[in-house]
Amino acid sequence: MKSAAAVVVCLLCLLGVAAAARDYVREEEMALNPVHVRLHNDDLGQTTWMAGESDFFQGKTLQEAKALMGTRLGGGANEGEAVRTFDHIDDGDIPDEFDARAQWPGLIHPIRNQEKCGSCWAFGAVESLGDRFAIATNASSPVLSPEDLVSCDELSLGCLGGFISMAWRYIESVGVVTERCFPYAAGEGNAPPCPPKGQCVSKSAEYKKYRTSDHYRLDTVEDIQKAIMTGGPVEGGFEVHQSFMHYKSGVYSREWWKFWDPELGGHAIKIIGWGNQNGTDYWLVANSWGTDWGLDGYFKIKKGVNECDIESSVYAGDPLLA
Repeated sequence: MKSAAAVVVCLLCLLGVAAAARDYVREEEMALNPVHVRLHNDDLGQTTWMAGESDFFQGKTLQEAKALMGTRLGGGANEGEAVRTFDHIDDGDIPDEFDARAQWPGLIHPIRNQEKCGSCWAFGAVESLGDRFAIATNASSPVLSPEDLVSCDELSLGCLGGFISMAWRYIESVGVVTERCFPYAAGEGNAPPCPPKGQCVSKSAEYKKYRTSDHYRLDTVEDIQKAIMTGGPVEGGFEVHQSFMHYKSGVYSREWWKFWDPELGGHAIKIIGWGNQNGTDYWLVANSWGTDWGLDGYFKIKKGVNECDIESSVYAGDPLLA
């Protein structure tokens, strides 16, 4: 007779195979599921966020949604990257709540839409960079071009994805032009070719590269906060599960025990602040799925527990002003 332990192992193996098969089949299912929304909201006493449906994911399958998660996380991409610390700032000086939009009115760029391209890694980088230029100069800065990264960074795969660290390397070494110089044109999932060096797609636009003097990784919750409160928003990446697409309000956390919540891939965003809602600490984050998703394009996610690995791949750089 098989031991109880052996039976348990066999059952776990079967469940693993079944789960893998289920997730493969689910790719052709719709990304939004009203049943999941209802089940989640019926359990509001046990959760910190409200589920719903957004126009951004209407009509999309899970496979189409997965294609939007273009951030490559891990894989040694963080190895060798400089880590910035802010030891000169006392942890006690970190405020309980912070919102870059309130701290620097009119200098934080609005929500954008990556559409059908897995270019979140590029949006998170240039949106953070644009805000940091505006803050450093105390003047509104031009909208910067994610298309520059998507089409011209040869170390990325364009709409098929890229590493956050490599995006910031490109920004430091090469720089990015303005949106007016190279407008976003990869929304249908195909990136246009990179223009010849020194030329804009729009003949009336000025060719100018916006660069950083450095780039660095932020390793702790406190250093992420200090970087934001002193220099502006930063870029972060995290693992997206199907439940996240249903986010409408509150502080998101993945309910890992729900069998219907498959992982879809890595996604990059712009972290602009933090706070506490009903006893739950959160990061305040700008997404790139348009303003009809979430809190007018923003969302809150649990802070301090590395929820969905959101505190593991955080990058920024200091604007080169000379």
